[in-house]
Amino acid sequence: MFKHILLATDGSELSEIAIHKGIHLAKTINAKVTGIYVSPEARYFSYETEIPTHVKEESARRYKEYAQKYLDVIAKAAEAAGVLCDTLGEIGDHPHEAIIATAQTRGCDLIVMASHGRRGVKGLLLGSETQKVLTHSTTPVLVIR
Repeated sequence: MFKHILLATDGSELSEIAIHKGIHLAKTINAKVTGIYVSPEARYFSYETEIPTHVKEESARRYKEYAQKYLDVIAKAAEAAGVLCDTLGEIGDHPHEAIIATAQTRGCDLIVMASHGRRGVKGLLLGSETQKVLTHSTTPVLVIR
């Protein structure tokens, strides 16, 4: 069946629920997991033509801290369950692309992620990374709601 599961997180409570369910599944079928968090590209808005270096460094440090915090949830849950785990932080404006690319390059045969359940205009305007992964991925996707 599945041997390598990609667990995608955005740091939300729903993602944490999906992580625990994905790890339980992995333990049940003796699969390994890879956790991924995709940080957004840093954007700077300033009237100055040059952004100070310390501002860029501070922003990068914060993004790295958030990524590590969210990935630690996956690593600790996997360790507690006795599931082999690797984590990966990526940077990109389109998380779905990074998730799909990681699934392909790491040889994952299942992607597990949460859905926030946005519908109607809100879902249309905000978009759904889960929906984009479902639409564009050739790897099977298990959506937790």
